[in-house]
Amino acid sequence: MGVPADQAHSFAFELVAQDPRTGARAGLLHTPHGTVETPFFMPVGTQATVKTLSQQDLEALGAQVLLANAYHLYLRPGPELVARAGGLHGFMGWKRPILTDSGGFQVFSLSGLARIEEEGVYFQSHLDGSRHLFSPEKVMEIEHALGADFIMVFDECTPYPCAEEYARDSMELTLRWARRCLERHRQLQQEQEVPQALFGIVQGSVYPQLRARGAAELAALDLPGYALGGLGVGEPRAQMLETLEFTLPHLPTAKPRYLMGVGLPHDLVAAVGAGVDMFDCVIPTRNARNGTAFTRLGRVRLKNASLAQDFGPLDPECSCQTCTHYSRAYLRHLFQARETLGLRLATYHNLHFFLELMRRMRRAIIEGDFARWQAGFLAAYQD
Repeated sequence: MGVPADQAHSFAFELVAQDPRTGARAGLLHTPHGTVETPFFMPVGTQATVKTLSQQDLEALGAQVLLANAYHLYLRPGPELVARAGGLHGFMGWKRPILTDSGGFQVFSLSGLARIEEEGVYFQSHLDGSRHLFSPEKVMEIEHALGADFIMVFDECTPYPCAEEYARDSMELTLRWARRCLERHRQLQQEQEVPQALFGIVQGSVYPQLRARGAAELAALDLPGYALGGLGVGEPRAQMLETLEFTLPHLPTAKPRYLMGVGLPHDLVAAVGAGVDMFDCVIPTRNARNGTAFTRLGRVRLKNASLAQDFGPLDPECSCQTCTHYSRAYLRHLFQARETLGLRLATYHNLHFFLELMRRMRRAIIEGDFARWQAGFLAAYQD
């Protein structure tokens, strides 16, 4: 995927179409490593690898952007080593765009191993117990060394449920950290040839006034893009969608919108309808390794005895290599025998399903038919 010459070293978001009956958008996101069609889903390669698949597999699947995690790569193998390899693109052998999460969610999920201060977060490594500090400035230095196209500010991901007072304090801390991230990011950009796009993260739990304020203050920083964090962390699905609906109007329409860590197929379809452009989640890959496949009609449990003599494909309408060459009975056998090929084939299918789902939504938006398409998908899909 090429980039126009005048945008070869910059980022730009171009809105191509918007569904007349919903907030669904289709666009082009230009980056130094290629132009990405939105909406899109990012396979999660936490440690610079999407489990069981090669980068060549991901290219064949049509993955446009991969996600890696700054926390895990900081601990192993270290950002300095990755930088010497040519950044994540050179280290992984991936020529298309990459996004790195700041590691905020991972640090805070350490629970008793982390302590939050104004300066940053003091934490112990889950690998060897060594002690570290993630400050906004340190995280920017790590993400710049990793060299991803899209990098995220350091934020505090609030749990659900949480009191409004805690959510307010956390949101305000995230805003202060975002300003510090931006200042250090600008300093580091002066030393680099290839630019990186810094995205802000809106926090505020499920409280409308906090989300609105957080979004407005981040929008004032005029960042290249904006993410919604702190969703998909245990709140009811209806509340997640409601939070999306009252937050998105406070974000710039000319910038890409990223819903972090979500989600299930029907969540993606609903969120695209609300106006979200970017997604990532471990659901397709993690569920595949646990023996669950996603299809247009819902989930298939690959370990179920009912599949033992089912010689049809996972989904007769799916064109992926797994569905083209292998039966449900064979996949069940692989999981029963604990053969690693089963993990690989299920992962390949699930990512194909998620990526094709995004492509279908984009086509429906451009054709002005998204509302009808969305209603049909949600009526057929049983979670």
